[in-house]
Amino acid sequence: MANTRSPSAPLLTHRQLAMFRAIMLHGNLSRAAELTMSSQPTLSRELSRLEQLLGFDLFDRIRGRLRPTVRALALLQEVERSFIGLEQIAIRAQELRLQAGGRLRLACLPALAHALVPQALLQFAKTLPQASVSVYPQESPWLEQAMSEQRFDLGLSETAAAPSGVSLQTILQVNEVAVLPAGHSLCRKAVLQPQDFEGERFISLAAGDSYRMQIDQMFASAQVNRQTWLETASAVSVCAMVRQGLGIAIVNPLTAQAMAGAELIVKPLSVAIAFKVSLLLPEMAAPHPLRPALIDAVRLAALQFDKQASVQPTALY
Repeated sequence: MANTRSPSAPLLTHRQLAMFRAIMLHGNLSRAAELTMSSQPTLSRELSRLEQLLGFDLFDRIRGRLRPTVRALALLQEVERSFIGLEQIAIRAQELRLQAGGRLRLACLPALAHALVPQALLQFAKTLPQASVSVYPQESPWLEQAMSEQRFDLGLSETAAAPSGVSLQTILQVNEVAVLPAGHSLCRKAVLQPQDFEGERFISLAAGDSYRMQIDQMFASAQVNRQTWLETASAVSVCAMVRQGLGIAIVNPLTAQAMAGAELIVKPLSVAIAFKVSLLLPEMAAPHPLRPALIDAVRLAALQFDKQASVQPTALY
């Protein structure tokens, strides 16, 4: 029977990866050697050892210059994640050395950084004007993974399942809304039906997005055909495209409200597609002493939006 086990991963050192990163970021051995406090011969030798360990070339040697290969560019993405983590550890250690409370670290989806988080921070600043907060917009599933790794003090996501080592509390549940460019014929309607979208140029969220799938299923059930000619992963981008008259769309009400104005009209749907916001709290990391105050501010911002929401669907989906 053939051995189907995959070969073991190469044993890499942090110094080798630091040298590789320096070469990639600065493009030549001279500058990389200076930054890593090494010499060009040493750097060249370590680079050769790294390539031997990996089993493939990281650079093409062209007339004495190094040009990164496709594999080197892919490897750099993984290396950068590691170094970003180390930098965050160093920053946290500096805060502890100075015996400061340190910045609260809030991770959230990009759409929430644009819509809900600013209102929460306004409330937080009224209570604790001297407190510092760092906001880290993260896409799923990277956000949930970072919360599992206890890298942030709290997180805001749309997930319904708690990541490992994290508690989850739903703080807001509203419904998706339609967004239209000013002057569109559908602006005259108070509530939009799925049939109203028949034949319309439609801007979709990215394929695989959970809300995109629910929206597509709603139209399929109603046997409505749209002209789905544009798609993007960002609800903010969707609204920006709608503003330009490129089509109509369905997005979360937080982003829609934040971008609504003379050029962007928001309308409720007759069919409810639930939009949830969940608070994620790491269970193993020591809680920041100011975290409860920020949680209160986030809850208050969510409550205020819930009260202001004008979406009143007449049918459930």
